[in-house]
Amino acid sequence: MQLKDVNYSVKEIMEMTDQYMIETYQRFPFAAVRAKDMYLYDDQGNAYLDFYGGIAVNNAGSCNDKVVAAVRDQVGDLMHTFNYPYTIPQAVLAKLICETTGMDKIFFQNSGTEANEAMIKLARKYGTEKYGPEKYHIITAKSSFHGRTYGAMSATGQPDNACQIGFKPVLPGFSYADFNNLDAFKAAVTEDTIAIMLEPIQGEGGVRPATIEFMQGIRKLCDEKGLLLLIDEIQTGWCRTGKVMGFMHYGIKPDAITMAKGMGGGMPIGALCATKELAKAFNPGSHGTTYGGSPVCCAAAYAQINELLDRNLAENACKMGDYFMDKLSKLPHVKEIRGKGLLIGVELDFPGAANIKHICVDNNLLVTAIGTSIVRMVPPLILNEEHCDKAFEILDKAVREAYAMSKN
Repeated sequence: MQLKDVNYSVKEIMEMTDQYMIETYQRFPFAAVRAKDMYLYDDQGNAYLDFYGGIAVNNAGSCNDKVVAAVRDQVGDLMHTFNYPYTIPQAVLAKLICETTGMDKIFFQNSGTEANEAMIKLARKYGTEKYGPEKYHIITAKSSFHGRTYGAMSATGQPDNACQIGFKPVLPGFSYADFNNLDAFKAAVTEDTIAIMLEPIQGEGGVRPATIEFMQGIRKLCDEKGLLLLIDEIQTGWCRTGKVMGFMHYGIKPDAITMAKGMGGGMPIGALCATKELAKAFNPGSHGTTYGGSPVCCAAAYAQINELLDRNLAENACKMGDYFMDKLSKLPHVKEIRGKGLLIGVELDFPGAANIKHICVDNNLLVTAIGTSIVRMVPPLILNEEHCDKAFEILDKAVREAYAMSKN
């Protein structure tokens, strides 16, 4: 039987999911059946304006025509092979990414958390081989988020967050310092420190951009102490913030960066990029992956990245981000608006973010909540003023209703 032959009602699909899935998600009350550009559609044909963006994935829009065509063209020729033969999609994508980001070498993974695992492993292997067996300590920022596998989870500076609760002990060799506090990072450096690992904008940490002074100070600190600067671009990469990569706002060059989400157009792919000197620490057998660098995923990413660059969607992210943040400043009960480009967080002066999220869903707008009072939005970078105006209208209604609920 083919999937196209399956015929269940949406109610049956929901019941089936509840019965068989290990559920860690709070599901929305609809079944998604297709998506296009700025919209996600349910089985009744209702269109949801998607400011969730697949969580910062659909940067060139959902089911982008060129990405879909690339997948269809590739899947019939070579769907999968192991990583010993050369493949055309890997090679051309590697060249495109390295030349665009200014990095020397790349290793493909399947996701963001895997890319961060690879970056952590690379830094530690470099440190212990070059300086000795204790040189593996990495400093990250408090309120950071780097993923849910053990290394990435341990690097995440949120010990009281659900991503760490119940999974202790975390891996040793990490410590956390206050974000945007250069003195705190200087104080955290020990003789065993090999790297500092940062997000240019803390996404899960409340949409908090790094300051120029902080990032340039961290680069200088790393240079003075012989440390590696590792930048997590999983959410900020590929034009999301108004630059191709988030670190490009700061006039610095990292020793390694990671990427995923927006690079694959919806296909599962991530990557670690590094300088030539650092990349030497990985040799045959030291790291590997079965699916990483899949021909189909690389073909999709090649199409996606070219779409982002050819259409100059970084510029649109900057332009629409300014427009939308100006609109959002007119919402009631706004404490602060933070972000760059189209990675935007609205902090409210009352704990109603979860209610706002659900009211928005009921009104056909998809947004997400962080903690109790922050609404985060990461829409496709193809949006226009009309999309922003519609989202504002729904958010204004949702904020007012959620505030009234908080007073009852």
